[in-house]
Amino acid sequence: MIDLLCVLKDQESILNKGVSMSETLSYSDIKDEHQHKEMKPEDTFPMIDEIIREYRGTKGALVPVLQSTQNLLGYLPKQSLAHISKSLHIPYSEVAGVVTFYSFFSTVPRGEHMVRVCLGTACYVRGGKEVLSAISKELGIHVGETTEDRQFSLEIGRCFGACGLAPVVMIDDQVHQRVKADKIKELLSPYRMTSDQTGVQDEQKR
Repeated sequence: MIDLLCVLKDQESILNKGVSMSETLSYSDIKDEHQHKEMKPEDTFPMIDEIIREYRGTKGALVPVLQSTQNLLGYLPKQSLAHISKSLHIPYSEVAGVVTFYSFFSTVPRGEHMVRVCLGTACYVRGGKEVLSAISKELGIHVGETTEDRQFSLEIGRCFGACGLAPVVMIDDQVHQRVKADKIKELLSPYRMTSDQTGVQDEQKR
């Protein structure tokens, strides 16, 4: 535990110095943002090595390396974590601990759209649990899962800063207020259309 706390402190240090999550290497000029779904973890090892070389020698480099790696695949599989652990000479348990600590990391594939249902006190008492149940039923997945077509992932949030307009659902970076359990199909419909259009565009590129 002490070692992990030290590692986390180093990660906070590098983030405080201005290395934000949006500034990590995305390699968008190497891989189209939608092609990561087709890549295998092993395919990204050469690119991960390039990322590691970029940050090698930088104290607290683990978080930006992990974030840049996640940008390649959309998540952090065990193979990638093991490769990073070996390349950075950091115990696997510490790498996995950092991934678990920060909520923006995921060890399972995430969908194109992230749906987060607030279950903070205000949202819970105003129907948040029913909204979550309705979304789960509509998507056919449980919390922490992703739909088979990789369009949606479902998570729980605790507070989105809109308690007076509960219950609240956040989809990607858009906050939806006073959500009703019987209006979930209408809520998700625009995002389904976006995903369908993206799929058509991907097929046209091939």
